Amino acid sequence: MKRLLIVAAGILLICLGLATGSDALQKSSGDTGDKVLNLYNWGDYIDPALIAKFQKETGYHVNVETFDSNEAMYTKVQQGGTSYDITVPSDYMVAKMKQSHLLLPIDKSKLTGMNNYGSAYLNKSFDPGNKYSLPYFWGTLGIIYNDQYIKPGSIKHWNQLWNRKYRDQIMLIDSARDIMGMSLIADGNSVNITNTQQLLSAKNRLVRLSPNVKAIVADEIKMYMADGEAPLAVDWSGEAAEMMSQNSHLHYVVPTEGSNMWFDNLVIPKTAKHFKAIYKFLNFMSQPQNAAQNAEYIGYSTPNTAAYHLLPKATQADQQFYPKDSVLKRLQVYKNLSPQKVEQYNDLYLEFKMHH
Repeated sequence: MKRLLIVAAGILLICLGLATGSDALQKSSGDTGDKVLNLYNWGDYIDPALIAKFQKETGYHVNVETFDSNEAMYTKVQQGGTSYDITVPSDYMVAKMKQSHLLLPIDKSKLTGMNNYGSAYLNKSFDPGNKYSLPYFWGTLGIIYNDQYIKPGSIKHWNQLWNRKYRDQIMLIDSARDIMGMSLIADGNSVNITNTQQLLSAKNRLVRLSPNVKAIVADEIKMYMADGEAPLAVDWSGEAAEMMSQNSHLHYVVPTEGSNMWFDNLVIPKTAKHFKAIYKFLNFMSQPQNAAQNAEYIGYSTPNTAAYHLLPKATQADQQFYPKDSVLKRLQVYKNLSPQKVEQYNDLYLEFKMHH
């Protein structure tokens, strides 16, 4: 989701054996007779080798168009100009799209891999019973620390970030819902709270954190942490994996009192036309070996338990990305709040940023 490194803005077409360019997507998507699948995905969010494998196995050509935010994807689907067959919204956006009648229900009778998904990753609040979505990847929000400055194993709680000894040492990912959520959890509240007083309390807590905040940044946070620019950061697990691959002194921690658990999901937008291709693709991506290959390429956590058991033992044992059940139970999924509440979250977060 927004947690991703977007390697290409705008449109990326993976057209093996197809004409390139947006015209090819527009043309093919308008004809239900074509053996094509139009996938609308985040940038670099599927192993290209799997696209090639799917095309070879099924004879369906896959057109991939990319987006860089849930909101951009929502707008494009809502406009209905292009017949996308599958797209990949995050948790709260599944609920919003469902509310706006932009999704088609998934016909479970046509699925062959549902048993491969772990129960911990199904039946979430944004889509009870997984009527409209299949989980694609998941992850958490947590704390990254550099063991050259911070004693290994010493960071376990959100509240530790407020310690005065970390003055001007913390980088925060620039995300209103996540940083407000971190403060709400530190206050012992839900990340989906709508009570104005509790939200004000969370904002005031963030203001007290300001002296410790070195910078509030977006994608650059990965580069800064990999280069050892700061001892501490708050960011998503997938971003953390990328930083850690570049700097062996970095570690990722999900605080014991809980955090956000996010999901990206495969859904069928109302624009879909190629239903045979859609179900072939959903079943293909649910196969354990394919899901495992995709997880190794992307670096995020797979909800496919059968695929998890095919991953390298070191990956399976890595509690930073596959936490124990005791930690999983404390993770919270964001709900799709009303536009008024989303605006309130954003406004309070902006007030905190102005203090920084």
